[in-house]
Amino acid sequence: MPAETKLTQMLGLKAPIVQGPLGGGLSTVELTAEVSNRGGLGSFGAHLLTPQSLIELVRTIKGKTPNAFAINLWVSDHDPGGLGVSEDAYETYWQAFKPYYDELGLAKPAQPVHFHEKFEDQVAALIEARPPAFSFVFGIPAPHILNACRERGIATIGAATTLSEARALDEAGIDIVVATGFEAGGHRPSFLAAAEDSLMSTAAIVQTAAPRIAAPIIAAGGIVDQRGVDAALTLGATAAQLGTAFLACEESGTSDAHRAVLFSPEVVKETTLTRTYTGRLARGVQNRLIRELEMRADEIAPFPVQAFFVSRLKAACAETNRTDLTSLYAGQSAPNLKYRNVADLMDALTHPTA
Repeated sequence: MPAETKLTQMLGLKAPIVQGPLGGGLSTVELTAEVSNRGGLGSFGAHLLTPQSLIELVRTIKGKTPNAFAINLWVSDHDPGGLGVSEDAYETYWQAFKPYYDELGLAKPAQPVHFHEKFEDQVAALIEARPPAFSFVFGIPAPHILNACRERGIATIGAATTLSEARALDEAGIDIVVATGFEAGGHRPSFLAAAEDSLMSTAAIVQTAAPRIAAPIIAAGGIVDQRGVDAALTLGATAAQLGTAFLACEESGTSDAHRAVLFSPEVVKETTLTRTYTGRLARGVQNRLIRELEMRADEIAPFPVQAFFVSRLKAACAETNRTDLTSLYAGQSAPNLKYRNVADLMDALTHPTA
């Protein structure tokens, strides 16, 4: 592994390692700061936070590490039908979840005024807070947002799932592009075409994008160890992003039950792409929730309504160590997971012979 790459120089990193921004409450300050303190780029998936909470989060992380870190937001905060949901539509979506809520002893949740924070409000708070880096998925922020980041010295990191998206990010002047393959756990952050029509492998997108865009590339998807990092750098990336490997660490915000699944190779050998978690395509471990909701795919609510109902199932399952009615994010290389804390994982990635 090279000591320096274009990206490590840009962000002042000691190693070309990026912690994937875990969304849905899976990121923690401890995880983000620990990765950054050990020479990588820690990230925090903050798309569920209010603007004020975002400002406080950045202040807190700055107090835990003097090094670079990234705050991640979702540019597109709703899908068609996911904003301004009528009472009748809400009731229809609720009926798909009622049996699961009843089984877990959960009451019907009141319909919220907003299912998700507005990106425009969140990013205004982020710019005010000035994190070292702003990473984003599901689109490209407006030019005035990017200009404000440049003026304040905030590095911009955008996610692409195809060569066309990588080019679009580069043409917009994004500082760094994450080339994310379909092997990755979590969401497929496509924005120029449907996610199902944007399924390139990590190797394919890195190899095709690297010689065609000016921005340095972070490879993401199916990377859990030093071999994967080396392969990504060989293919033209200047850093590698690991999501599932950091999700498995004790510093992450996932449940003990989810973490146990990640370290059970016989369980995680089969992952799947599904819209059942949030209404957007994501990769996770097959379970009852996916199997049963996929049988009624026409009843899956749009993002973020689907995510709203699933989040309450997820919280209840975490309290009772259940894994059948919750989201179990995992990438395709999860069977190769070995390390249970950031210190051991980062040591293995940066000192493989130690």
